[in-house]
Amino acid sequence: MKFIIAPDSYKGCLRSIDICRYLAEGIKQIQPDAEIEQMPLADGGEGSVEAIVLSTKGKFHKLKVHGPLGNQVEAVYGVAGNSDTAVMEMAAASGIELLPKEKLNPLQTTTYGTGQLLKHIIDSGIRNIIIGIGGSATVDGGAGMAQAVGYRFFDKYGNELKMPLGGGNLKEIAEIDSSLVSPELKKCRIRIASDVTNPLLGKTGAATVFGPQKGATPEIVGQLEENLRHYADKIITAGFTDTCDSPGDGAAGGLGFALRALCGAEPVSGAKLIMEITGLKQKLPGADILITGEGCTDFQTAHGKLCAVVAQAAKEAEVPAVLVSGALKGDLSGLSNLFAAMFSTTSAPCSLEEAFAQTPANLVLMGRNLGGIKK
Repeated sequence: MKFIIAPDSYKGCLRSIDICRYLAEGIKQIQPDAEIEQMPLADGGEGSVEAIVLSTKGKFHKLKVHGPLGNQVEAVYGVAGNSDTAVMEMAAASGIELLPKEKLNPLQTTTYGTGQLLKHIIDSGIRNIIIGIGGSATVDGGAGMAQAVGYRFFDKYGNELKMPLGGGNLKEIAEIDSSLVSPELKKCRIRIASDVTNPLLGKTGAATVFGPQKGATPEIVGQLEENLRHYADKIITAGFTDTCDSPGDGAAGGLGFALRALCGAEPVSGAKLIMEITGLKQKLPGADILITGEGCTDFQTAHGKLCAVVAQAAKEAEVPAVLVSGALKGDLSGLSNLFAAMFSTTSAPCSLEEAFAQTPANLVLMGRNLGGIKK
């Protein structure tokens, strides 16, 4: 039998490559001769670089950049096996996991390091770039990123705001200059891999929805909203775009807005893009079972999340799809037409810590169970 294992990561627990390995181990214990294709996937967030590099036999690269609070960090990005596509995760340079909880402060955190990573890739000659923008520590509207790629911001006195901008500095911006931005930026095809559709401002915007996750109090949320509105007005007045309410503008604290308005980037479904680049559809014909999964499956999974996208591709190829997730929650009737079966790796009531610790063994056991399926 031919099995394709193509999961997302179990966030906070296991990377998708490890999930593949444990499931494959269990299958092989029952079917030693089984053909198993391991395809770790991601949706634009954690694991996207790894998924594309491993599936295309590409290369990982490292670069020291400005972290979210100015601390130097070593960010990893990848180049696909064809050498003409680079993939980066903004979280590698400006991510929330780079800071302890007590240091989270969206008034100060910046996407400057993300811009450094982007500029480095452009300077290396690559013109096809994928940016995953999940997991940010920032609500700076992407201003820090813009500075790093050459945009300059000035206050009302004509003084350049040279410090990497954070969410608290946006109100100081009076003028924007793009004369030092490399003309090579316009030659790039930049795709934003994200499934976040929030606008920049308002009740569903970057500050209101995502600010509290990044350390913002209700008072700070109000300040960030006001600052982002001022910042967007300046960008629109300068003629870089005519709106800040496009779907995805609020992603990563407004980085989606800056990438679209100032870098010409195109928001796309992260799940669909990574599935396309890794060539999953081409590997489905002839497969007997596709196995996918995520940390927690709930009603939201049916609305464009990676597991549903992968299962739909399998359905079109007439390959039964099986879901193996860390947990199954709520009404999953919206997924019943996509999956032949849905399983949780958790075998008994336990704490989250216990569930995480038991997951590798539970995945091997799940693999054994799936390995018992015969044609």
